[in-house]
Amino acid sequence: MIAATPGWERWVVLAPVIVVALGLVAGVLILLGRGFVYSIRESGHPRWIYVGLVGLAAALGFLTYLGVSLPRE
Repeated sequence: MIAATPGWERWVVLAPVIVVALGLVAGVLILLGRGFVYSIRESGHPRWIYVGLVGLAAALGFLTYLGVSLPRE
């Protein structure tokens, strides 16, 4: 029934679902972020965690620049 409607009517019908889904995703990301910040504060060496995160981001950026991609199965 939804597939047979024009484009704008489909978005009007699906708008509440999209809003709820975005709210759930935002809530999960907030909870995960708060847990991560708490674990960094409670760790003995938070500087090493920051260095590891920066190193991981640098490695991902460098490998992306080189064009390395993971095989897809």
